[in-house]
Formats: sequence, structure tokens, C-alpha cells
Amino acid sequence: MLGGGGLVAANVYASATEGWGDGSGTNGTGQVLSAGMATIDCPDVGSRLTAVPDAARPGVDRELALLDRQTADAYRQLQQSGRADEQGSGSVDDTIMNPLKEKRAAAIGRIIDAIDGAGEHPQGLDALAACSLRPGGDGAQATATPSPGAQPGGAGQGGNGPVVSDYADITSVPPAEPNPPQQADASRGSFTSDCGVNANGLFNSDNVIVAPGVSNGAHHFHDYVGNQSNTAFASDDDLANADTSCVDKGDKSSYYWPVLRLQNGTQERDAGSPGGGTEGNAGQIVTPKQVTLTFTGNPRGKVTAMPRLLRIITGDAKAFVNGPGNANASWSCTGHEDRQLKDKYPLCPPGSDVVRTFRFQSCWDGRNIDSANHRTHVAFTAPDGSCPAGFRAIPQLVERIVYDVKAPSLQDGGRTVPLFAVDSFPEQLHKPVTDHGDFINVFDADLMRQVVDCINSGRTCGPDGGNAGTTASPTASSGSGTTASPTASSGSGTTQQPGATVTATAAPTPSAAQPSEEPRTDATTTPGRAATPDRRTTAPSDGTVKRDRGPKRHQAPQQGGSTEPAPSTPTPTSSPRPGSAQSEPSASTSAQATPAGYVPPASAQPQPQGTQGALAETGAHLWPAALGTLLAMSGLIMLLRARRLRY
Repeated sequence: MLGGGGLVAANVYASATEGWGDGSGTNGTGQVLSAGMATIDCPDVGSRLTAVPDAARPGVDRELALLDRQTADAYRQLQQSGRADEQGSGSVDDTIMNPLKEKRAAAIGRIIDAIDGAGEHPQGLDALAACSLRPGGDGAQATATPSPGAQPGGAGQGGNGPVVSDYADITSVPPAEPNPPQQADASRGSFTSDCGVNANGLFNSDNVIVAPGVSNGAHHFHDYVGNQSNTAFASDDDLANADTSCVDKGDKSSYYWPVLRLQNGTQERDAGSPGGGTEGNAGQIVTPKQVTLTFTGNPRGKVTAMPRLLRIITGDAKAFVNGPGNANASWSCTGHEDRQLKDKYPLCPPGSDVVRTFRFQSCWDGRNIDSANHRTHVAFTAPDGSCPAGFRAIPQLVERIVYDVKAPSLQDGGRTVPLFAVDSFPEQLHKPVTDHGDFINVFDADLMRQVVDCINSGRTCGPDGGNAGTTASPTASSGSGTTASPTASSGSGTTQQPGATVTATAAPTPSAAQPSEEPRTDATTTPGRAATPDRRTTAPSDGTVKRDRGPKRHQAPQQGGSTEPAPSTPTPTSSPRPGSAQSEPSASTSAQATPAGYVPPASAQPQPQGTQGALAETGAHLWPAALGTLLAMSGLIMLLRARRLRY
């Protein structure tokens, strides 16, 4: 009786406290608790820099990239020296943590000097030098048989995740709450740009938004669709003059996100390169089965054009140590997209594909195309669809990426069916909460006007400018979709039917696999390459970009705002795109390909999941409690019978 009762209590308590969406899996500061192995938690300096003078920007960018490099190097040193719990804490402090603090303090000092020299004085940066060692927390990896190629002391092929607890059964996730109804003036239309699935294998570990001029600034590999010239050294002119994988050549925008890999022992060409295997990003790169890029409207009113070269980052690549405040990727399965996960990878039923969704910020400050922390110039709408004061609504980019990958075999740690995970900074342990997407708008002016007109007039338009000429279904309606979308370009001159599976795994280009030099404060990281030219970061309301002549490169949002210009309305001349509305497929038909034009319901926009990890989700995992109940009842019956026999 005692054993059974204890089993019930322990299982219910453990089930009710899983996850971090309800706060039970976070510490007092909202940070995500560690799982599986030790990692290094360093304060994110870049997110604190909301205003950096123009003259200081290049040096600050290089030092921020150096801080990331220092953390990655320290994490690798931690792995090589063995698990932290097998050493004395003093040894780890002396050999890893204290030297890391000294290096960070020096880099932060150079950031302060650069900003001071340009006439500003940042506050509180000195306190961000120290990092903490976060021990592994759940032991899940220790009880699982590692997948092929796994390293001792770690899970996954790269030795730093994922772990069994990073996955959840999609059928156990509660459906999302319905969206508030749209207003009468809502912009209900949409525009879809078909840019392929990166079947030609355009990868690198750069990030021209966050670390311009720094090779391997991302420390993980990205898939690129659209613009074909995005590297750390790409100037605005390079992006404007580049080729594009998009069907409509007026869209030279760059869409990129961390690659998804199978932890199956495959040695990709980046296995020994920075950003790849040397930083824990190992395994077979999976080419998406389908990529849908859709621009949607606002539930309260009309949208205005995005400024050319607008840069948006959604999600947080460091959310595992920063906390989930800026996390904004969601995961689901075809046939179940009313259920979304933010802090877990989905386990999909047979015949259902994994779906990864990014819903980008859709409010713009009306002036800046970027900001010092790459966030404050754009914002999300409030729950009712309104933008913050001084911001205006722009088309919302919704990226829907589908993968033909099977649910991994968690019972043997992915040995039978491999685990899958996104690339990440090495110390972020491949957690799904670190997923993120990047976008640089390089639409030509005419096409952007057409995008705005399609959205504001309630039409559904395709990549060639065609439209059905009918009012589109509201984007907030759950499960809505379209059929018969055009074939998806592979990005290499071939086409692919929406339901086709890409089985070949493209390898990174040789240039993407070159080792990087240590970032310096006086030069870029690649010899012979000039630093990225100073980028223009302000734009007037007419959508054209002009250079900011003031002392600050990234100006703060103007709270007064300016009146939103009325979008032009060109007369469409292209033929209509075929398609008709249909309901979302049920679970029984989820094996069928979801249409390329499908936009996940806005209710799928990830929010902190109060039900994630609660008893409502974990009923399928309460079998130990059921066994304990049976044992306790059996013990009670035996006790009663014994008492009757005694008396």
C-alpha cells in the first residue's frame, strides 16, 4: 500500500511540474531550467544595447560576435574536460569559468569604449561579464541508449543534445484558443511567394543581420531560400543585385533559419568545420519537403508597405539561457496544426509530417529598417491586433516549413529511429525553444505595392502576381486553407510538386565550411575581405531608404508616429491562381500533402503555454500512477482479508 501510494504521488507530482510554459520549469528569473547535461549560461549583452551610435556600430558588432565565440569555446572546453559533476567545482571555475569572465570583461570594456567614444555611455554592461555553470537537470540522456555517433557524456550525435525530454506527443497538446473576431476594416487578403525548399543546398554559418563582417557569426548552419548572395559580407548592393530562387524575380528577399538535422551518424561536409560538427551541430541535414512563405494582413485595419531592406529576426537563438520571453517558433504536425508546441519537438502520428512555423512581427516604427538589438524597430500586435503607439501595421510574414521525418524512438534514445533537432549555438543544447527565423526584405517597389494591394483588398495572390479575385478567408479562422497551389521551385531550376518528398540531402558549399579566424576589434575575421559597408538604417514613410545623418545609427521608435500612407492600388492583369477553400484535413487524412498555400491559423502564434506540461497534457504519461493505484488497492484488500481471518 505504501509503495503504491508513493508511486502515485511521485508520478502525479512529476507530471504536473514538467515543462516551462506554466512557469514551473523556469527559475525565479524566467530562465529555462537545464535538461540532460551541463551548459554555460552567459548574459546576452546584445539584447541590452537598444541604441548604439552609428560610428560605434562596426566595432560593437565584432565584439558581440567575439562574446559568442568565447562562450562557444568555453562550452567545448567543458565538454572536453568531462561532465562538470565529475570534477570539483573549483577546477571548473579555475580552468573555464574565471578565464571566460576575464575575456568577456575585456570585450565588454571595448564595447563601452567604442560607444563612449561616439558620445554615449551605456549603463550596466560591466555587470554582464560573469557567466554561470548550469548543471544538467533531468538525467534523461543517462538512461537512454545513445543514437549512432553519439559521444560519451552527451546526447545526440554532437554530444550536446537533444535529449528525450525535448519531445512531446502532438496528440496530447490542447488545441489553441480561438482568435478574437476580425474588425470590419481588417485586411483579409494574402500574398504567397514561392521560393523553393533550398534543394540546391545553400548553407552557411553566418548571420549578416547580427554579425555583419564576421565569418561563422551564427555558430550554426542556416538554410537559405530567396536571395542567393547572403553571407556575412553581403552589402545592401550585393543583396539587391543577387539572383533569387523565388518564382517571382521581383522578390529577392532573404529568408533563412537554422537547418534541421537527423542524429543518425551521417557525417556531412561540415562535420569538421566551425558552425557544424566542431560546435556540436552534427548529423544529416534534412531538406524541407515544403516551404510556404505567406504575407497576411491585420485583423483591425489596412497594412502599409514594408520598407526596402527591412530586417526582422523572430525568436531567440539563446532562449534556453535567456528565458522564453522572445521565443517565437512553433512546432506541430500536418493534420494537427490547431495544436502547437514552442518548447518541445513534436512526435507526429504515422503519415503526418513535422511542421515548423514562424509568424514574424507585423508592426513597424515607421522609420528604421534595423535597430541596435535588432528588435525595437518592429513589434508584435496586441491580442486584439493593434500596434503599439507610433507603430504601423505591415504585412505579416508567416513561414511554414514541412519535413518528412518520422517520430524518433525515444525508448532507445533514437537508435532505431533517429532524433531530429535544429542547429543551435553549442551551449543552447539544440532546444526547440531556441528556434528562430530571419528575414531581409528585398522586394522591388512594384511587387511590394502589389502585395499590399492584394492584402488590403481581400484577395489571395500567388507568386506570379495572379489572384483569385475573391475575398480571402480571414487569416484568423482555424484550419482554413487553399488547394491547387503552384509547384514549388527547388531553387535550382527544377520544380517539385507540393506533396513530393525531397530525399537527397544537399551538402554545404565549400566556402561555408572554411574555418574562421578569431574576431578582432580592428579587422574583419577573413583576411583580404573588407568590412561590411555601413548600412542605411532609416526609411521614410514612402518606403525608400535614406541614410541616417544623425549621431545614432539605430534611432529609437518615435512615439508620435506619422499618418499611415494610403497604399497604391494597381490593377491586376495576371490570370487568376487556381484554388478553392477547403477545411483542414483530419488526423485520418494527415498523410496527404498540405497545400502549399496553407497558412497556419493566427491562433498558432506561440504564446507561453500554460497547459504545456500540465496534467491535461501528460495524461498519456500517468501509467505509473495507474499501476500505483492498483498496487495500493490490492494491498488494502489483502489487509482487510487478513483482519477478518485474525478475528
